[in-house]
Amino acid sequence: MVKRAFLIHGWNGRPEGGWRPWLKSNLEKRGFEVCSIAMPNPSRPKSNAWIRAIAKAVGSPDSSTYLIGHSLGCIAILRYLESLPPKTRVGGAVLVAGLVQNIGMFLFDSFFSKPIDWKAINSHCKKFISINSDNDRYVPLEHGYGMKEKLGAELIIKKGMGHFSGDEGCVELPIALDAVLKLAK
Repeated sequence: MVKRAFLIHGWNGRPEGGWRPWLKSNLEKRGFEVCSIAMPNPSRPKSNAWIRAIAKAVGSPDSSTYLIGHSLGCIAILRYLESLPPKTRVGGAVLVAGLVQNIGMFLFDSFFSKPIDWKAINSHCKKFISINSDNDRYVPLEHGYGMKEKLGAELIIKKGMGHFSGDEGCVELPIALDAVLKLAK
């Protein structure tokens, strides 16, 4: 079965921004089919539109499906997993600077308009790796600990990586590649 990876950018992001092109290229070199999804209206995101975009790109998810998100893309992944039919499983998810609650951005309200169904998410995905930085000015480290608590995620804390964004010079993210490969073993 071919391993498929789907990269989901965050608020105001784009598929060709930051470390996503590097990760896409490196996963493809290792035999993955990779889709870096252009999320709709990234500057004014709506949860339902982002979930539909992920669902359309993924098609039929299976145990060889891996989801990699950044920032708001992580909560989009979690909301997508919530929406899956019973007994549907994905191989794993890597959540880079992911959110477990709104960080005070009214633009993110649609992603947090209802409580997160952690039980449903865990029923569709058993393997999570959360990658967070000790100096992220947007997503405090407590969100990484939240992923660990709520999802049983392996938490990786990087020093001085900020928000892992291209604007901060993060154009390669080897730890994300290592995380995907670990989940796909």
